Amino acid sequence: MGFKGIVGHEDIIAHFKSSIETGNVAHAYIISGDAGSGKKALAYAFAETLECEAGGTEACGTCQSCLQVSTGNYPDIITVTHEKPNLISVDEVRDQLINTIDIKPYKGKYKIYIIPDAELLNVQAQNAMLKTIEEPPAYAVILLLTTNLDKLLETVKSRCLKLQTKPIRERDVLAYLTNVMGLTKEKAYFCLDFAQGNLGKAIKLAGNDEYAAIVDSVVGVLAHIDEMDVETLGKAVKDIEQFKMSMNDYMDLMMMWYRDAMMLKVTGNVDKILFKNEFSILKKQAGKLTFKSIEDKIDAIAKAEQRLLANANFEVTIELLLLTLKEEASAEE
Repeated sequence: MGFKGIVGHEDIIAHFKSSIETGNVAHAYIISGDAGSGKKALAYAFAETLECEAGGTEACGTCQSCLQVSTGNYPDIITVTHEKPNLISVDEVRDQLINTIDIKPYKGKYKIYIIPDAELLNVQAQNAMLKTIEEPPAYAVILLLTTNLDKLLETVKSRCLKLQTKPIRERDVLAYLTNVMGLTKEKAYFCLDFAQGNLGKAIKLAGNDEYAAIVDSVVGVLAHIDEMDVETLGKAVKDIEQFKMSMNDYMDLMMMWYRDAMMLKVTGNVDKILFKNEFSILKKQAGKLTFKSIEDKIDAIAKAEQRLLANANFEVTIELLLLTLKEEASAEE
C-alpha cells in the first residue's frame, strides 16, 4: 500500500523518504512502539518503496515489484518467523538471516529482512546478529520491530537507527473508522477512546465480530464483581472462556474499566471515560476504591495477561484474577 496508505506517523515517513531521496538508507533500523501502532505497516511500506521499479520516494503500486510485494511474493523481502510463540531462537536467526544475507538480491536493488516481535530474540540470537548488523552487505536492510525496546541488547541498539511510533491524532483515527471502515459514530467513538491513538488497536476491535459480546461481557462481569459469590464467579469464568481467542481485547477493556474508575476519582468528568453508559456504576465503584487499589487491579489484569501468554491454565488464571478484582478496599488512604 506504500506510505500513502498509512494514517499518521508523518515524521517516520518523512525520514524514510528523505533517506531514499538522498541515498542514505541505513543498514539496520529498530522501529519500536505499542502493538498495533503501525510498525509493520511502516516497515513494509518502506520495503516496498525501496524495491519499487519507479525509483521514487513513494511506491507506484503498479510495477511488477509492487504487485509482488502486495501479494507477499517478493523474493528479496524476507520476514523472519519463529515456531515458538514467545521465542525467536538463534537457529531461526541463523537459518533465515545470517546464513542467507550474503546471497545477492534475486531481483531488486535491496535485500530486506523484517523481524517482527524482535523483543522475542533471545540473548544468543541477538549476539549472533551483531556482526551481521554491524557489517552487512551494501544491499542489505534489516528492520527490527519491537513493542519493548528494553528487551534488546545495548550492543544491538547502538548499531541500529531507532525510530518510535507515536499516537495518531484522534480526528485521523475517527475519519478512518467512519469513512473507510463505515462504523457508526457511536461505535467509532468507543473504538477511538479504547485505542488511545493506536489505529491498529481501533481497527482490531472494530473488526472483531465478537466486539459487542466482548464489551457486554466485560461490563457484565466488572459492574457486578463486588456482589459475586463463588457460584456466580465460576459462571463468569465460563462466560469469559468463550472469548479465549480475543483475550488481548478482553483484558484491554478490563484495564480501561479501571482506568475509567481512576479518571472519575480524579476528575468526575463523564466525557473522559470509555464506558459512558456505565457512569453511575463506575462512579460508585470509584468512591469505594483507593487509588492504590485501582492501580493494583490494573496491575493484576496485566499479570494475568502475561500468564495467559505464557500458556498458564486459563480457568485458574481467570478465576484468580476475578478473586483479586473482587477484593474491596476502603476509600480512606
